Amino acid sequence: MTTVLVSTPAKEISDGPLPETPLWVARAALLWKHRRLLMRVAAVALVLSVVMVLAIPKRYTATARVMPPEQQSSGAMMLAALAGRTSGLGGVGALAGDLLGGHSTTALLIDLLRSGTVSGHLIDRFDLQKLYHSRYRMDAGKRLARRTKITDDKKSGVITLAVQDESPERAQQMAQAYLDELNKLATQTSTSSARREREFIEQRLQTVRQELEKAQVELSEFSSKNSTVDIKEQTRALVDAGSRVEGELLVAKSGLQSLRQIYGDGNVRVKETEARIASLQHELEQMAGSSRAPSEASANDSGNASELYPQLRQLPRLAVPYADLYRRVRVQETVFELLTQQYEMARIEEAKDIPVVSVIDPPGLPEKKSFPPRTLLVLGMTVFCLVLASMWILAREAWAQLDAADPRRVLGAEVLSVLRRRAFVWKRGPA
Repeated sequence: MTTVLVSTPAKEISDGPLPETPLWVARAALLWKHRRLLMRVAAVALVLSVVMVLAIPKRYTATARVMPPEQQSSGAMMLAALAGRTSGLGGVGALAGDLLGGHSTTALLIDLLRSGTVSGHLIDRFDLQKLYHSRYRMDAGKRLARRTKITDDKKSGVITLAVQDESPERAQQMAQAYLDELNKLATQTSTSSARREREFIEQRLQTVRQELEKAQVELSEFSSKNSTVDIKEQTRALVDAGSRVEGELLVAKSGLQSLRQIYGDGNVRVKETEARIASLQHELEQMAGSSRAPSEASANDSGNASELYPQLRQLPRLAVPYADLYRRVRVQETVFELLTQQYEMARIEEAKDIPVVSVIDPPGLPEKKSFPPRTLLVLGMTVFCLVLASMWILAREAWAQLDAADPRRVLGAEVLSVLRRRAFVWKRGPA
């Protein structure tokens, strides 16, 4: 069997259907066609970006780390210990332990660093209005805030302060100035608080001193008027003395009966015993007294010789007012003692002049610039310009392929014509 080979003409093959070209391939081919233009754009963009980046001044960052103060000062703990030792005043002792305790926290110190007082002092100290070419202090403060970064560690509470400036020496000095102003402001705030506490305690101490003196005078007048020194001891002593006198009176009466039977009523010894019995009865009556009020008894019995001691029947009446006056004196004495301790501790706190924050890492002199990242900026600007040029080439080619009756081309033509007329009128100016 003979095999016949039939050749197909080349023209017949070329006239057949061709596969469709992908869109990205067509765009890549278009960009490759304009590769020289893109290379020129990249070169110009590289040169311009290098010039622009070199024109940006260097910035150096000085960093410092500080630790906030403890929540409670040693003086407050000492005051709590002193107040806790006072008997019967446990609650007051706990209150005194919290009276002078510190309330500075990490958030408070960060707010102080960002305050207008601190920034204002830095603006004046380094003449930042002139350095930043700012007309108003507010603008200089905003620029200083942008160049200052304050962060805190949520776990440890350590505050990190970073300050940027064109000069490494000035960046270090500004970071240190932040710490100085923070210490000064916090110390002033703490001193003012201690001074207010001291003034309040001082005023309260004067009031308590007056109330104590008044209570002591009232107790003294009551004791002098009613001859009371210690009601319990005086009651015991009067009962003992009354029992002794009453016993002697019974013995004397028994002896009088015997003497009358032996010697008769006119005997001297009988007369002497009768006088002795009358004296003991009078002494017993003076000790017992009457159940009338002390003022009435003193008015009616002004001639009694027992004014050195209160009468036994008057002691129940005197016990209640005496106990009330004595309790007032003791309470005022206890309050006066506690306030005296608080006053001394407030004076110590007011006299303290120590930094309220501890500097962990002081600001050092930065050796390397932190801004700008020139390599990244040059590459980014160059790539950005290449992307813009490529988009312009693709958009121009797409615009050229649009039909003249295409609505998009018609709209674009109208917009361009309006913009041209507006630009022409703006260039000519008003007639």
